[in-house]
Formats: sequence, structure tokens, C-alpha cells
Amino acid sequence: MGIKRRLGIVTVLGFSSGLPLALTDSTLQAWLAKSSVDITTIGLFSLLGIPYVLKFLWAPLLDRFCPPWLGRRRGWMAASQFLLIALILGLASQDPNDHILLLAWMALALAFVSATQDIAVDAYRAEILLPAERGLGAGVSVAGYRIATIVSGAGAYLLADQIGFNATYAALAAVAVIGLLATIMAPEPRAPAESPRTMGEVFIGPFQAFFRRPEALALIALVCLYKLGDAAAGRLTTAFFVRHLEFSLTEIGVFYKGVGLTASLLGGVFGGALMLHWGLYRSLLIFAVIQALTNVGFMVLAISGKSYVTMMTVVALENVSGGMGTAAFVALLIAICDRRYTATQFALLTGAASIGRILSGPPAGYFVDAFGWVSFFGVTVVIALPSIMVLQRLRATINEYDAAFSNQQDV
Repeated sequence: MGIKRRLGIVTVLGFSSGLPLALTDSTLQAWLAKSSVDITTIGLFSLLGIPYVLKFLWAPLLDRFCPPWLGRRRGWMAASQFLLIALILGLASQDPNDHILLLAWMALALAFVSATQDIAVDAYRAEILLPAERGLGAGVSVAGYRIATIVSGAGAYLLADQIGFNATYAALAAVAVIGLLATIMAPEPRAPAESPRTMGEVFIGPFQAFFRRPEALALIALVCLYKLGDAAAGRLTTAFFVRHLEFSLTEIGVFYKGVGLTASLLGGVFGGALMLHWGLYRSLLIFAVIQALTNVGFMVLAISGKSYVTMMTVVALENVSGGMGTAAFVALLIAICDRRYTATQFALLTGAASIGRILSGPPAGYFVDAFGWVSFFGVTVVIALPSIMVLQRLRATINEYDAAFSNQQDV
């Protein structure tokens, strides 16, 4: 099998991984906001992201057991994708105004199955690509993922404005078939990885290696806090645009999602370029300050009211800063991961980083209901500050990891 086919497969599988995310997050939030669901309930729906945080708990099962069809990796992918299609169709038949609890359980099941697909796709990508192809393969996989978030995010907004959310979810279930077809047509890896002999072999080593470090708890605190202010501000942004500013779904899809995604990609590239000159610690510090300051823009927007120019400016600045921060944050995770357990520790650390994004939703809804949008966005600026203090404490440690990782890359 040639390199073009391998890269094509991982691109489509990246698309399949990215498609369900918005359907339990921002797109579902927009659906609830356009219905009669109250803001506190909408905030509680952010807990649907918990399976993405905890997926490391059942990931060893996918390594340990092999389905009786299509092999170990493709078997789990196919099973997950079939269930994804069924669950998206199930959501398409619901009405948030009449069966909010049933809709919530179905969306939770969708998030769980989506996280399971991510585990299988990541493992398959690692096994199907040759060592020299892994950098490019990761790049095209991320590109496929980003395209999928546009389809199920901005694309869904535009479509829902014309045909409603029920028909939109049904249409996206049809789009999800692409991933299943790619899995069926994809070949088995030439040398599939061996299954671990024991469950303890999977779990104990990565934890022991990480928590033996004297700075382990401080690093965990930094991972949890670094994107917290940025994530908290983004928890109810869709509801803010729909309820408070009264933008249409089409306007949100074009201006918020479209401009935001483009700005985020540019921010990531720009942040990566700056890191070459500034180094990891300085980049993390400067980007953390910028992330906190851009949340002030949402306070201005909440005060000034509906304005296309202000909205696009605030969204662009927030996403550029968020992209820069994400680039530095991912570089931090790569630097601190033990080379023997990169995959497991990376999953654990990204799960820890997601905790703030998930758990900030419920209190955000109650806070907005009690104090309003201006105060809410003001608080997101304040909660972004502790990460800067933790960063300063870990300056020497981060510089050491940065230097060690750079030396490994040069070898």
C-alpha cells in the first residue's frame, strides 16, 4: 500500500473522529439555546465532555481484546462508527422541549462512543503509518479533524437555520457513514501491535514514571489551569451570542465559527513560529497573559450589544490567542511526557486539561443566571491568572524539560 493511500485513510479517519464532537457540544448548545431550555440546564450539558476526559480508563480494553470482525483496531473503529450513526439518528428524532432527559442520555452515549472511536483511530494511525510518515500523517489527520468540526459546527448552524436541527442531525448521520466506509476499505496494519499481557502492565508504568517526579503535582496543576480561563469563557459563548446578543444561527456559523476557526489556525502557526525564538517557558507565559486579556473583549461585547465588527474583532483576537496558547500547551505536554509512555501519559494529561473545560459549564450557567454576562466574563479573566503564578514557580523545571526534549530531537 502506497503512502498516498495511507495518508488518505488517516485523513478520512481524522474527519470521522472530529465529526461527533460539536454534536454534543457547541451545536447541541445552539439547539438548546434556540429551544426553551433554561441557561442553567444548558450549562449542565457541558458535562457531556466527561467521556473525553476519562477515556484512558477503558482504553486498555481496546488493547487487550479483539472484536471477531475486521481485526483489533478496525473492529473497534467499525463498531464505534456504527453506533455513532445510530445515536446521531436517535438525537435527530428528539425534541429538547419535550424529552430533555432522554436527549441528554443519548448525547452522553454519543460522547462515550465518540471517545472510544478516538482511542481506536489513534492506535490504528500509529500502526498503519511508517515511522517516516508519522509527522505528515498526524498533520493530515488533524486537518481532517478540523474540517469535520467546521462541518458539524459552522456547517450545522447554517443548515439548521434553513431546515431545523432535527433534519440537520439526520444529515450529519449520513455524513458519518464516510468514516465507516473508510474503515471497511482500510487494510490491516502489516505488523499489528501485540496485546498487553496484563492490565497492570498498561496502567502502573505510566503513573509510576510520572508521579515519581518531585514536581509532578505542580505540573498537573499547570496542565489543569493553563487553559481554564479560556475554556470557561468558551463554555457558554454560543448561548451568549444567541440569547444575549440575538445573532442568528447563520450569523454565528459564518462570523463566530468561520472567523474563529481561521483565527485559531493562524494563531497556532504564529505561536509555533514565536516559540522558535522565545523558547517554551517565555512563550507559555506571554501567551497566558494574552489569553487572559482577550477575555476582556467579551465583557466589552456584552456591554456594547450586537455589533458585527465588535463580534468579529473579539472572536478573532480570542481565537488567535487561544491558538497560540494551545500550540505552546501541546509543546509543553510533549516535553514533559516520558518517552517510554508518550501515548498513555499524553492521554492522561490531555484528560486532566479537559477537566476545567468540562466542569466549568454548570457553575457558569448558574453564575450568568445570577450575575449576568459582564460579571461572568470578568471572572474568566481572574481565573486565568493562577496559571501564570504556577508557571513562574516551574520556570526552571520547564526550561530543563525544554532543553532535554530539544536535545532528543537533535539526536
